[in-house]
Amino acid sequence: MIDVNDLRQHPEQYRASQRARRADESIVDAVLAADTRRREAVTSSENLRAEQNAFGKRVAQASGEEKQALLAEVRDLAAAVRTAAADADEASAEQDALLRALPNLIQDGTPEGLEKDFVVVKTVGAPRDFAAEGFEPRDHLELGELIGAIDMERGAKVSGSRFYFLKGVGARLELALLRMALDQAIEAGFTPMITPTLVRPEIMQGTGFDVAHDAEIYRLAEDDLYLVGTSEVALAGYHSDEIIDLTAGPVRYAGWSSCYRREAGSHGKDTRGIIRVHQFNKVEMFTYTTVEDAAAEHERMLAWEEEMLAKVELPYRVIDTAAGDLGMSAARKFDCEAWVPTQGDYRELTSTSNCTTFQARRLNIRERQDGEGRKSTRAVATLNGTLATTRWIVAILEHHQNADGSITVPAALRPYLNGLEILPVL
Repeated sequence: MIDVNDLRQHPEQYRASQRARRADESIVDAVLAADTRRREAVTSSENLRAEQNAFGKRVAQASGEEKQALLAEVRDLAAAVRTAAADADEASAEQDALLRALPNLIQDGTPEGLEKDFVVVKTVGAPRDFAAEGFEPRDHLELGELIGAIDMERGAKVSGSRFYFLKGVGARLELALLRMALDQAIEAGFTPMITPTLVRPEIMQGTGFDVAHDAEIYRLAEDDLYLVGTSEVALAGYHSDEIIDLTAGPVRYAGWSSCYRREAGSHGKDTRGIIRVHQFNKVEMFTYTTVEDAAAEHERMLAWEEEMLAKVELPYRVIDTAAGDLGMSAARKFDCEAWVPTQGDYRELTSTSNCTTFQARRLNIRERQDGEGRKSTRAVATLNGTLATTRWIVAILEHHQNADGSITVPAALRPYLNGLEILPVL
């Protein structure tokens, strides 16, 4: 949630942020108008209540007809106080609803525009030249079937479209990826967490997801619980309504969980294989830190993601995501996209977002601070980033394939596969 005091002081920054997102900037003025109504209503309510208290003292000192007259005025004043209090509550609710609909303020340097308007930060490694090697690359699903790793047909039979089984070396490969990611996270100071995959609506909303209108989210109506699309949600809610200690540095968690997404807007897109599926597994970094440290932590998260991509020996590029493709809570986001040979394009494998204080304000997560001889609290910053997920298998199989359909295992993954160097064709 936006700090309304900051918005009041710097409204043009928020209008510019909305323009960069290609979103409606009039919401900024709507928030300001609601804020004015709220403050006026609160002031009126407080003044009437003070007047009511003063009348109470006069009534106590009066007698006879004077007292009866004052009592009549007190009754009228009490009704006015109740009306003013109701008006203040209504204005506060209106302002809160508008604030919850206003996305985070983007950071300076974020590219303007929509999904296609990203900026390439750097490109690392080169795609393999399969023509020079003398064979046509197979796609990940054909390779997965050849080595007995992926079974889409039975996944659809059991659960419907966009579900699958990873079996044999496929299951082992995913576990190897996630274990390597978790080991790297632990070395970097993250606490490993296996998180709930069902959360309450206030936690989902607090993280920045719109439970009322987001078609990607699965809901269990009978229990009023939501299946998460990332462990970021549970990890953000972990310290909700708490004051946390950041004096020793950032508090970091690495969440291992299954994730669920409807993929409602991708009909006819990436329907082959495991690029866009309804269920997948992921190791997600999540950090609570100070506002001052957030940008540096964002750079560290990106570096950790790149370290993982180097370990699996994939060519990739880093993009600075355009403002209109950030989502509600992110102020800036970098994606790492690996080259997928049979698609002739880079596809997202990881992303890392700096959410500044947006999620913490919605979830009431604060830190203590000293200032001018008194102690106070302020919202912390939150950040997230992916270290490994099921989709990585797509790029690994395609980039490391051999002419016979077998797969060469990247050296860093071999210890997690008991030294296996080749995933052979069955």
